[in-house]
Amino acid sequence: MPEVEIELARRLEAGEEVVLATVVRTDGAPPSAPGAKALLARESALAGTLGCSEFDSAAQADAAGLLDAGEPALRTYRHDLGSIEVYLEPHRAQPTLLVVADTPVGRALARSAGETGFRVRTAAGLDDLPADLGDDLYVVHTNHDAPDLPDVLARLLERRLPPRYLGLMGSRRHTGHHLDALAARTPEEIALSMLAGLVAVRRGGPGGWLDPPRSS
Repeated sequence: MPEVEIELARRLEAGEEVVLATVVRTDGAPPSAPGAKALLARESALAGTLGCSEFDSAAQADAAGLLDAGEPALRTYRHDLGSIEVYLEPHRAQPTLLVVADTPVGRALARSAGETGFRVRTAAGLDDLPADLGDDLYVVHTNHDAPDLPDVLARLLERRLPPRYLGLMGSRRHTGHHLDALAARTPEEIALSMLAGLVAVRRGGPGGWLDPPRSS
């Protein structure tokens, strides 16, 4: 089913997670045949069919668990006329690395990141930030002198799911004023920042203090 393979490639390029289901064996006379394929997301079918709605629904019910586990599996689905054995192959979304600014470091980072499992996207600045960044996003901005740098950082932090990592290349002297522009200002924001630190310390994390208290 070439349309399934085409859709699989398109979804993976867009950074989506999917399950490819392939019939590898039949028993009896089910409404299916070896080689039948279906492409599934967590909540819905995307392309193809395993032969009938019963088989498709059974595979759909397994899709979310397979994506969570990240491991392929064999499943047997039964029908009044026979059964099929299906190989279910989860394709988890690659993390996306967004490299902002066309600098020597940025170009080197974009070239190398793909070899370590990142799906790389690049942008010169605010006007060409890609739309297909996905949920598992990491960002590195490589030009601390970019005039739209605060706007880029603000746009990324306003996403439904903010980046898991947001890095800005440069020393504190060059980057401090940009970070200060994004700092908490209202009492509610300051309180939220303090509460985040408290929870981090409570859970044993390192994020409790920007400047660790000095021992006396």
